[in-house]
Amino acid sequence: MNIQQMMKQAQEMQARMQKQAEETVIEATAGGGAVTVQVNGSKQLLSIVIDPDAVSREDVEILQDMILLAVTDAQRKADEAMSQSVNGMMGGLKLPGM
Repeated sequence: MNIQQMMKQAQEMQARMQKQAEETVIEATAGGGAVTVQVNGSKQLLSIVIDPDAVSREDVEILQDMILLAVTDAQRKADEAMSQSVNGMMGGLKLPGM
């Protein structure tokens, strides 16, 4: 296999991984389900759902904290999902920095 073929395969793999990341949807919640967020595998925020019972003028800071926690958790889960996906594609090949 020559270097051009290897580069082409690497580009194809990168394109597959990008497509998979965009299609993967991860959901996380905070506050016992008061806030639910969805991100894709690229960690782009797709949606935020807030239970109307969680909305109160007195509890705005708590609601903000719940949103932040849910988004952070969803992004962490996206990192884990993409890492597992890459490891699966690499077939257990150990590369530095991966």
